[in-house]
Amino acid sequence: MALEPLPVDAVHLLVAGAASLVALAAVYAADRPAGAWGRRLRSRLLFGVPWGTLVAVGFVIGVYLLVQSGLENPNRPVVIPFRAWSYLYPEGMLWAGFSHASRGHVTGNLLSTLVAGTLAEYAYGHFPRERGRETFGSLRTNPYVRAFCVVPGVILAFGLVSSLFALGPVIGFSGVVFALWGFALVHYPIGTIASLTAATLVGVVYETVRTPVEIAEATPSFGPPGWANIAIQGHALGLIGGALVGAWLLRRRSVSIGRVATSRTPAVVVFAAVLLFGASRRLWAVYWYLGNQRYELYRALGLGGVLVLAAIVAVAVAGRETPFRPALAVPTPRTIRESVASTTPAAVGLLLLFVAFAAVAGPAVVPNLVAVDEAGLPGDPIEVEGYRVTYAEDVEDRTVSAVDVEAFGRSTSVRTSGVIVANPDREIWTTAVSSGNLAFWGYRAVDVGGTGWRETVWVQRTGWVAVGGNATYRVDGVYEGNRSTLFVSDAVEAEPVLDGRRVTIAAAPDRFDLRVAHEGTNETSRIPTVNGSVTLQGVEFVRETEAIYAERGDSRVRVAKRERYEGRERS
Repeated sequence: MALEPLPVDAVHLLVAGAASLVALAAVYAADRPAGAWGRRLRSRLLFGVPWGTLVAVGFVIGVYLLVQSGLENPNRPVVIPFRAWSYLYPEGMLWAGFSHASRGHVTGNLLSTLVAGTLAEYAYGHFPRERGRETFGSLRTNPYVRAFCVVPGVILAFGLVSSLFALGPVIGFSGVVFALWGFALVHYPIGTIASLTAATLVGVVYETVRTPVEIAEATPSFGPPGWANIAIQGHALGLIGGALVGAWLLRRRSVSIGRVATSRTPAVVVFAAVLLFGASRRLWAVYWYLGNQRYELYRALGLGGVLVLAAIVAVAVAGRETPFRPALAVPTPRTIRESVASTTPAAVGLLLLFVAFAAVAGPAVVPNLVAVDEAGLPGDPIEVEGYRVTYAEDVEDRTVSAVDVEAFGRSTSVRTSGVIVANPDREIWTTAVSSGNLAFWGYRAVDVGGTGWRETVWVQRTGWVAVGGNATYRVDGVYEGNRSTLFVSDAVEAEPVLDGRRVTIAAAPDRFDLRVAHEGTNETSRIPTVNGSVTLQGVEFVRETEAIYAERGDSRVRVAKRERYEGRERS
């Protein structure tokens, strides 16, 4: 009996696995660690394992699968109700820092968490610096408490903080990931930059196991530029918060063990590490939303901010502990003047880090206190358990304009077009699908719901494109098998004129019409079915599959064709 050949994917995985084993064996033989690697890990981590990071990762996976209904559809979790919409909607604030928009989103964040979290947890350590027989007798020093309570507790607490001070309806664990990177940066600047490459390697390994062989082709797509998908304020908040906690802990430990300032990492190393990290993680991508899928990037302003932040972190980590004016310093200052005279560069650095954190977090407070305007939505929305789903074009974006602000020639009063989802009870108003995205794909699923439940409204665009003109289209919503029209665009006129007769194609709530105008009169009829025909004003219109032709005498011209959707055709 002939053996079946192995699948191509399996062969590639076996080759990659064998290469990995050979490479690791060569490194092990060259280094001959004799258990040193394990001892190094166990000196800082309980059994050499980053338990706190793993607990936090498990929690986020649980949120994705159970809260966001990821078990039901792993590729399309419920997203809309789990964004940080407002303080008036606690459910969104509670889950936003741990929820994700897609499987790729959660996978990317958690792979980074495993690398950054392990490094940060190693820096913190499960064992106190001064060990003794009382290590397990105190909750503060007990390694089990530190590994399974303190570390995951702090990580998850910052996830909530990142939601509370988020500017806009953000979602994702990336604020926590950046906090872990920030904490690691102040302890191991060079090691953290090296670990960024390790995070990339982890991602490559994951994708290799998941898809050893992949065939792709260049395809057009519709969406905002890559930098406009970044929650820049949340990332900066996380990085500054992690660096602040890390620098404070580093200073506290230095004082407790009497470390001298000269033994610290040089300021230039810290500065360079933070600068490289900020550049690679696109912290320079400061942008503004202009409405209707238009964005403005302030790259120079962003780069300047990264440079300032790098300098502040460097001072906080590597600044001297001796006062600026030692002759005037006093051990226990009692007045403001004495406090200023006794101030050290390190203290100034920590203070500036705190000020930077407040400056980044502060602008989010007022918008998060504002309720969503309950004004009616255009059209005839579909009602789903308190949600209203409709389609509109060139309407005020109430997500951005919740607080009316004008500065530097820009305003929060912007316009938007697309599938609108609103729920006043949850303080939700959002463009769930942009008009361009719907035009590219032709149909989109809009999931609404809450903790552990979902309902889906399918939104579909159909239209006809007039020759030499634009498209006329209709947007329908389908929920529980019932179809309703959400939007009808304006009619369009075809370019060909047949003996003075002008042809117009018009969308209607349940059909598309042909209109022919001649000598002040109009005749209208529904577009015929495939291979059917209709005569208007002496012109016969014949439909052949996806096109409509006008025939009069010996003349025959195409006047319209069905609208095509690139995304649907290429998927």
